[in-house]
Amino acid sequence: MRAIIMAGGKGVRLRPYTTLIPKPLVPLGGQVSILEVVLMQLANAGFTHVTLAVNHLAHLIMAYFGDGSRWGVRIDYSLENEPLSTIGPLTLIDDLPDNFLVMNGDILCDLDFKDFYDQHVKHSSDVSVSTFQREAKIDFGVLRYDENMKLYEFEEKPTYEVDVSMGIYCLSKNSIAKLPKGKSYGFDNLMLDGIKNNTNIRISPFNGYWLDIGRPDDYEYADQNFEELSKKLGI
Repeated sequence: MRAIIMAGGKGVRLRPYTTLIPKPLVPLGGQVSILEVVLMQLANAGFTHVTLAVNHLAHLIMAYFGDGSRWGVRIDYSLENEPLSTIGPLTLIDDLPDNFLVMNGDILCDLDFKDFYDQHVKHSSDVSVSTFQREAKIDFGVLRYDENMKLYEFEEKPTYEVDVSMGIYCLSKNSIAKLPKGKSYGFDNLMLDGIKNNTNIRISPFNGYWLDIGRPDDYEYADQNFEELSKKLGI
């Protein structure tokens, strides 16, 4: 099984921690980097080949992870000369298999990666998206009115439950075959174009543990509680 990890971002939201080092190398609990956790999980799930899509401070990431032998996986690299968003980097990889996992390199979760991949293949999906239910609180009074501008409902600071993308996908090679090579193309473009073109996009709800370490508060929590989190993550 093959996995592509997006590790090319500048980690702007995570500054000042990412001022001198790339986000994938930010340490957790003084023990391992964020990306090491992901690699160990993928290796445990049976993934044998991982490609790191890199850009910002790529030389540091490549020097640290090398060929991946320390983690029991084969690692190679796809270098972006300019930011290509979340899906665009895939167009630079010439040896993609028929199906593969794609994920951001700053995610901590206990998703069963192998089962997610297997379900994608089983259902012959073009794209599979792992989703998580989050609460979205509106800090304002919400007014609803009809076409005559007459108010018919008011709700003070409501909370909605919404399904959000976890930043973990499975894709078929065919789903990106027609994309322009080396052009910026995001996950949002993939979803919107997929709806328009009736692409077979399968949603896979997940209710385990998930944390996107994109903000200082989330990182600090993971760093301070890493010993407890590592048990949930199975490493």
